[in-house]
Amino acid sequence: MNVEENIQKAKEELEACDALFITAGAGMGVDSGLPDFRGVEGFWHAYPKAKELGLRFEEMANPEWFESDPKLAWAFYGHRLHLYRDTEPHEGFTKLLTLSNTKKYGAYIFTSNVDGQFQKAGFKEEKIMECHGSIHHLQCIDNCQGKIWLADETFIEIGEGFQAKEPLPSCPHCGAMARPNILMFGDFGWEYSRTDAQRDRLMTWMDKLEREGAKLAIVEMGAGTAVPTVRNTSEQIAQRFNVPL
Repeated sequence: MNVEENIQKAKEELEACDALFITAGAGMGVDSGLPDFRGVEGFWHAYPKAKELGLRFEEMANPEWFESDPKLAWAFYGHRLHLYRDTEPHEGFTKLLTLSNTKKYGAYIFTSNVDGQFQKAGFKEEKIMECHGSIHHLQCIDNCQGKIWLADETFIEIGEGFQAKEPLPSCPHCGAMARPNILMFGDFGWEYSRTDAQRDRLMTWMDKLEREGAKLAIVEMGAGTAVPTVRNTSEQIAQRFNVPL
């Protein structure tokens, strides 16, 4: 099929379905003005300090920095936290929400993004799975009690040399350093209980669709192959429900 035929086919699928599975990667936020960190030059443009240190995104987004240079770690994640708070979701989110509200079973979101943009756009928290966690939630760096808490009261001031100013966020249970509840690279300390609960709710929703013979459509946006979690999930669900992708 040519492009026009593909567009028409997609339109028909979206009109006929009664449930939407929306999957999104880093590219989803670009139209809102958010960086996608794909390509070292793009990352260095957003974070000149990383270029100065010769660090790629995969090296900067590593939990070891909270031990070796916590002020640098919190400058990086603190800047991102405030950036995501200040960013308004683009029009595409609104259009997806409007479409979702016309469907009998609504929509479920699966995203690798940690920015909370779907919640900010009005999608229900209980219908979102964030497979890499959320920057709007914190955990203890030592994971002392397996607790996760909101970062609503966390405000990071960044000083000269891209260093976060003290006091840095700390665990309310043991006083150790706090960190974002995000799955980082080389991360063996991520507390995944919140994401596991999201996954359980998603599977319950999928099981209900199967039992009731619902017609599912999948909308995938901004997903690449560098970290293929979103694409792989879309393909698995497409096979399970025998629907196009």
